[in-house]
Amino acid sequence: MTRPFVDDAQRRNRLQRRHLLAGAAGVGPATSVVDVADAMVGLHATTASTVHLSVWARGPGIRRETVDAALYAERSVVKQLAMRRTLFVMSRPVLADAVGAVGSRVAASERTNLLRDLRRDDGPVDPEAWIADARTAVLALLDGTELTAAEIRKALPDFDIAIVRDVGKKYGGPSQMLPRLLNHLAAAGEVVRGTNRADWFASRPGWTSMSSWLGESLPAVTAADGLRDLVARWLRSFGPGTETDLVWWLGSTKTAVRAALAALDVVEVDLSSGDVGYLLADDVEPLDPVEPRALLLPGLDPTTMGWKQRAFYLDDSHVRHLFDTNGNGGQTAWWDGRIVGGWVQDGGSGDGAVRIQLLEDVPPEGVRALESKAAELAEWLGDVRLTQGMFASPMMKNPVHRNLPA
Repeated sequence: MTRPFVDDAQRRNRLQRRHLLAGAAGVGPATSVVDVADAMVGLHATTASTVHLSVWARGPGIRRETVDAALYAERSVVKQLAMRRTLFVMSRPVLADAVGAVGSRVAASERTNLLRDLRRDDGPVDPEAWIADARTAVLALLDGTELTAAEIRKALPDFDIAIVRDVGKKYGGPSQMLPRLLNHLAAAGEVVRGTNRADWFASRPGWTSMSSWLGESLPAVTAADGLRDLVARWLRSFGPGTETDLVWWLGSTKTAVRAALAALDVVEVDLSSGDVGYLLADDVEPLDPVEPRALLLPGLDPTTMGWKQRAFYLDDSHVRHLFDTNGNGGQTAWWDGRIVGGWVQDGGSGDGAVRIQLLEDVPPEGVRALESKAAELAEWLGDVRLTQGMFASPMMKNPVHRNLPA
């Protein structure tokens, strides 16, 4: 039987509608932070400002204070180290699936890296025992209370050790072990990042036990069930996508992804790239076209980072300007469902204006729409000057590309 064909234009229609980026032509802007998080399966949170800016792009009426309330008061969305050892913000049902699906895998990776350093010459006599004892001490300390990493180190001096790494290299030096243990425990779903002690665009989290933060135990989900449900959520939001896309996004294996696909009612489709993609069987019908519109997305936005194979929305020649050498996407400017450039903010002594950096020709109406969106974002940011962070793209570090005409 002939497979259905989904061309690139239809994939871009789906991208915009499913990611709440189609404006009035789609399902309408998001009205809650949970709406946005679930539409994307999860929001990237490695850079603190990404969460709020990703919500702004999809629900411009949602205030920054509302995002903070969802994170720290209502706790309807939670920060969790999950897929690809990346920090995400997810609603509680997705959180349970993520911990079940990838938590043990990520926690094992964190533990392996921790053990490798603990076994250095300046490490403890028994690294395995140190991890076990430190875990017990941390979980007891954080049961019903919330402390920063620095406060945890001060409260547990017997476990506050540092291991010297990469001697002779410019990035070498002491590496504190307790903060790294926290990442290991967080991946396993035992502790969680709590209230942020910094502004929304920076990160200084408190830590507490998962059950203390949620007010209940996190539901137990098996790895197979969690992975199946995550794949179903991803296909609903990002499909069609390839096996390669799923393996990359999950940070998983082909074997695990194939098992999850086999457990779901999915349909194979042909893509413009020549690859075979997957859609849920009840989601094969084409979606209506979306009127061209301008979008500005933050660095590490989940749409930019949603697929491994990005040719249907990103020209390969743009990658070197917008992605760092590790594949982290920077701030992007979109027109008609495609990345056409990036954006930068005048920081320091500048006026905070947001400026578009085009990498290809855009029609005049697109130029005007991007200028309008840049002014809207600058007004929303107000006095805030975003820092580049460690995941800044080449364009963000050196904005010498073609500006929009004045």
